[in-house]
Amino acid sequence: MTITVPIAAPAPARRSSRRWIALSILPLAQFLVVLDASIVNIALPVLGQQLDMDTAALSWVITAYVLALGGLLLLGGRLADRYGHRRVFLIGTAGFVAASALAGLSTTSPTLLSARALQGASAALLAPAALALLTYLFPEAKDRTKALGLWGAVAGVGSAAGVLLGGVLTAEYGWPSVFFVNIPVGAVVLVAVPLLITPDARGVRTQLDVPGATTITGALVAAVGALSAVEQVGVLDPLALCLAATAVVLGIAFVRIERRAAEPLVPLHVFRNRHLAVGNVIMLLLGAAMVALFFALSVFMQAVLGYGALTTGLAQLPLAGVLVVVAAVAPVIIDRVGAGPTLVGSLVVLAAGLFWLSLASSQALFSTQILTPTLLIGLGLGGAFVTTTQLAVDGVEEREAGLAGGLVNTSQQIGGAVGLAVLGTLAALRTESLVESGVATPDAMTGGFSWLFLGAAAVSLLGALVARAVGARRADPGQA
Repeated sequence: MTITVPIAAPAPARRSSRRWIALSILPLAQFLVVLDASIVNIALPVLGQQLDMDTAALSWVITAYVLALGGLLLLGGRLADRYGHRRVFLIGTAGFVAASALAGLSTTSPTLLSARALQGASAALLAPAALALLTYLFPEAKDRTKALGLWGAVAGVGSAAGVLLGGVLTAEYGWPSVFFVNIPVGAVVLVAVPLLITPDARGVRTQLDVPGATTITGALVAAVGALSAVEQVGVLDPLALCLAATAVVLGIAFVRIERRAAEPLVPLHVFRNRHLAVGNVIMLLLGAAMVALFFALSVFMQAVLGYGALTTGLAQLPLAGVLVVVAAVAPVIIDRVGAGPTLVGSLVVLAAGLFWLSLASSQALFSTQILTPTLLIGLGLGGAFVTTTQLAVDGVEEREAGLAGGLVNTSQQIGGAVGLAVLGTLAALRTESLVESGVATPDAMTGGFSWLFLGAAAVSLLGALVARAVGARRADPGQA
């Protein structure tokens, strides 16, 4: 049985009369968040040479961002509900721009790592607030689905465009440019949003759940840190085990606190909404497959096929193009056949593309073994991302829209960290086994990536099975 709570429609005076124009601006902030998780990768070698950072230190350029983002998303969403979605969104965007400038101007590794942590913390404010603003501007189901189509397209393009932009900017303007590129985009957002979106009402001024906020932030930081440690030093390393145990203990403590709190940070009743619960589970799985895919595909093209950074980025543009087109037409499909069938079909297509990609050899032809399967992947990702996001915010009251945005973004981040750690380890073990058996290094690496792509396909199929819980529900234009 689906438990759906209808959204109380905002008063007309509070809603922007230029909401479709605002929709062209809001996704830019999400683009920054997604882009910044991948664009830095290409610049790391040059950055390391100039700031005298070894491999271990360079890994923290990524980890500092992910830890702050993943650990603070739920708190960021709740702060947006409490103090106003537009207000928190603008604060997060301003912080992100300032942190990007600090990162680009860094001359020492401590300054850079501090800036990256500030970027992650700012992103944890703006990402859930932006999604909450979208649901606030588009309470009707049909319009919201269209808006989420653009949202999903921008997020997908951000993931794919990171490699291309990172290569171009680093080669032409140096590593600081991968941070400076955020400044003009953020400036446009900061100027346009106050003009296009009227302030939303603040939530009820109740006491913030400090114990809950502390424990869940600590649990998420420990969980992401454990996964990063697994990727870098192995599953049985004391650091990884200690962080994992800490995450479990704090997670249990958080649930106990939320059950007793008068005003909990995450009211557990929201998970009675089946669509929200299913959407977050699928986003967890989709994030795992998506992050592992883009990481492995970029490395495979460069380390095995011998593509340069720019060529690698260009080779992924068709995937991004298909994703954008599908995300744009997904609302029409959802409206006609329902969220359930659309999501199941998208995840099956995604799994088929990943399986096809797993068959690529170390001498793979781009047209048949790379291009065609990645087009299928773009097709599946576009439909799955839009539909999953819609499910995760379906039937949520306006006063908890920030929480819903924080939950779905947290699911994506945690899923990505888990997927990269688990599937990356699987690929490394397979590659090591093949090398020890005498297989040439390019073929051994190809074998490892093949297992990673197969694992991602299996995760996508698991998501399709979970999506069956949605059923054949059709979108109801009168229901939000």
